[in-house]
Amino acid sequence: MSSVIRQIPLDTSTQHHAHDFHQIVIGLQGQAEFEIEGLGGAISALSGCIVPANHVHYYVGQGKNRQLILDLPANAPSLTGYHHELSRLFDAPRFFALDTPLKHYLDFLLLEQDSSKGGLSDAQSDRLAATFLGCLHARLGGDGSPKLRQLDLGKIDRYIDRHLAAPISVADLAAQACLSEAHFSSRFRQQTGLSPWQYVRRRRLEAARRLLEESRMPLSQIAVSTGFSHQSALSHAFRSAFGCPPSQLRRAVLERSAAAPPNRLRHTT
Repeated sequence: MSSVIRQIPLDTSTQHHAHDFHQIVIGLQGQAEFEIEGLGGAISALSGCIVPANHVHYYVGQGKNRQLILDLPANAPSLTGYHHELSRLFDAPRFFALDTPLKHYLDFLLLEQDSSKGGLSDAQSDRLAATFLGCLHARLGGDGSPKLRQLDLGKIDRYIDRHLAAPISVADLAAQACLSEAHFSSRFRQQTGLSPWQYVRRRRLEAARRLLEESRMPLSQIAVSTGFSHQSALSHAFRSAFGCPPSQLRRAVLERSAAAPPNRLRHTT
């Protein structure tokens, strides 16, 4: 497949998707914001971003905007054969600004596009794309992968707490971080040492323990309200996590409460 070079405005309401080809977006007019697998940034005229294939990205245009977009299949001539090293540009998402030579080349590319009344041929698109990619690779090739920001665990915790009684999928959590499931799971384990499933289970059990200590809610109701299918499922998980069944903790709490001296007011004369 060949490279495709096109110009479009971006929707001014937030959109997101992923596709099986690489993409470079360069601002021509106005501004736009992108979030690419956890890496966020803005582009304006003469700056852009690299979107590797199969990376979920959120984007939104601001007001009147126009973007030059290069769609680059992995098997495009501009990324294979003699140009195969250029595929390293798409090892990770990143943002960039055009320097003076690249600005001049962009002007030339746009003039070529405008002068082709029937649109650029596949061969023209591949040659223009390969030249641009080669120049960009010379500038960015040694930069390495950008440092991705940490996941916002507070936001994830709040989502889990609001949905304790309902099924919670990895896709649900990944959406909170604007990541694909695969990238979210990998980065989540790196940051927390737990899989998303283990983390949600621990959060449910901590909530169940608080309810046992601070309320008189029946065990069956605690199980349902913290996302366990039935009381025995809660009991099994609770024993594995805390070394005792929930009923034993409940008895200990009641015994401590019964043994506590009454809170009497001291009267003075």
